[in-house]
Amino acid sequence: MPESLFLHELKFLKPAGTSRGVLYTKPSWIYQLSLSNGQFAQTEFPVIPGLSPEYIDHIQYEQALTRFLSLAKVNFKAWSKVDFLEDKEYQHFISEWRSYPSFIFGLELLLFAIQANGSSVLFNTPFTDSATSIPINGLVWMGNLNDMRQQAQQKITEGFQTVKLKIGALDWQQELSLIEELRSAAPSDILTLRVDANGAFTAAQAQEVLSELARLEVHSIEQPIAAGQRNDMAQLTALHLVPIALDEELIGIQGEAQKAALLDQIKPQYIILKPSLHGGFSGVKEWIALAEERQIGWWLTSALESAIGLSAIVQFGSLYALDLPQGFGTGGLYSNNFESRLAIEKGHIFWLNDLHKD
Repeated sequence: MPESLFLHELKFLKPAGTSRGVLYTKPSWIYQLSLSNGQFAQTEFPVIPGLSPEYIDHIQYEQALTRFLSLAKVNFKAWSKVDFLEDKEYQHFISEWRSYPSFIFGLELLLFAIQANGSSVLFNTPFTDSATSIPINGLVWMGNLNDMRQQAQQKITEGFQTVKLKIGALDWQQELSLIEELRSAAPSDILTLRVDANGAFTAAQAQEVLSELARLEVHSIEQPIAAGQRNDMAQLTALHLVPIALDEELIGIQGEAQKAALLDQIKPQYIILKPSLHGGFSGVKEWIALAEERQIGWWLTSALESAIGLSAIVQFGSLYALDLPQGFGTGGLYSNNFESRLAIEKGHIFWLNDLHKD
């Protein structure tokens, strides 16, 4: 089966700011495989430099990826004929690659695409039939105060009922003033506010931040302190001031026992699941099962994938009953993305059966 692997450097339309820094480009490796029906299956191996644990540099990553694909491709045909997420031989193979979550994500996306005979519809659900939509949050990237205010107002004007703000890079009092402004304009039953700190605060700072956010009826805060401080995070969740959602905390946690131990120690109110960072779709399924056993809420979020990976994540999400707004977009952040069948209207994401529908 003819194949190709190439680097696609995604370019942001405008710099994307977080408390970890500013992104201008983001690498993804695209793999395409010709199928016997004349179509091709394609997948994406996406990384975020500085966050993806398997990425050191382009050369190291591509060498490891090439080796991974050479070992995996002898099984493409066999795995694509079964429910590979539950297949013991498949599970054994990926168990040796758990420290490369983007590899597992890309492999599983490829196998879904092979099973779909190269169709862009990976799962037949009411969503991909364009019969239902999925609620999502509108994301406000880090910037100066005026820029963030304009972003938030734009999201509200577009019909988003849930807005998420990246915080932790500016002076906290400035960020707080913006949240106060948004809350004074709309109560919590009209506008849901989420914040994402990306681990920017110390444990002492976080308690003060949580108190202020509770006063403003903020829905949740993602990763208030940096990952790896489990005792401190557990103390923050136990305060029950504002629901805490774990994000970066989940990266690198492998296997059911480790995942269960993390959830049992910290007892978060929510977890944020990113298939390309959290062990592919199989890894996310495991997190979901463990969370639901413990009455921990969850939602899915894309992690700056191209339209290829994003489409798969959204479709995967449509297999579940999604009550909470999800963290999906359409990939509109980039100037050189691939075509997408996803569209957003009034805070919901839709699947377009006609790709060129207005």
